[in-house]
Amino acid sequence: MLVHEGAERNASIDRRLGCSLAAIAGAVNAAGFLAVGYYSANMTGNVSALANGLHEGHLELVLSCCGLILAFVAGAVLSALLVNAGRRRHLPSIYARSILLEACLLGLLGAVDLLFSAQPRDPVLAYGLSFLMGLQNATVTRISGARVRTTHMTGMLTDVGLELADWLESFFHPVDPVRRTGTRERLGLHAAIVLSFTLGGVAGAFLYGWWSALFLLALAGLLACLALPGALSHEPVAEHEPALVPACGEKHR
Repeated sequence: MLVHEGAERNASIDRRLGCSLAAIAGAVNAAGFLAVGYYSANMTGNVSALANGLHEGHLELVLSCCGLILAFVAGAVLSALLVNAGRRRHLPSIYARSILLEACLLGLLGAVDLLFSAQPRDPVLAYGLSFLMGLQNATVTRISGARVRTTHMTGMLTDVGLELADWLESFFHPVDPVRRTGTRERLGLHAAIVLSFTLGGVAGAFLYGWWSALFLLALAGLLACLALPGALSHEPVAEHEPALVPACGEKHR
């Protein structure tokens, strides 16, 4: 599921990829909030908090939110650079290797959480987890052609709303059966991703409360297990330019 791309992917592959990584992202997001008081994947909330901090003159909040946003973007930038470099060199499993890198870095953050006190630990965890969420979301967005985003629930819920409207309309207005089937598949995919993120968040909140830093180490191990089969694959990367990410709403036209 971390090797095939473009026309080689289908709804089943996207569903397995999206649900598994969204559940892990939800768990990381919840654990990060319990650890440091910030949501590492919620850039909409962080941008809003930044705006409020500017209005109230709360410099510490402004700097913290800027750091979280920049860390998330930096993770996405690194993902794109790694994938583009790997594709130029026709390296196999470049997407899986990006997720494997995320697993290794998450393990390091778990070790930081385990070994250090609050002062060096909190900023490293907050910015580090945001960086990893950006890296994961960008990797999955690129390999799926923007059909799947594992940390961007605002976009996923927007897609669910659009697809639900299209599906309901198909009962009252003539629609091509192929188009109706595609709408139903996308609706199922995006609803499953939202549910997986939610369940992962619930599990993450409970398990981090019980296990603390050991839970981040366990998540790193699980993520590595998901990435390793693809990382060890020798299937060549197709020779073409990376797909452009469609603008918001473009894929529903």
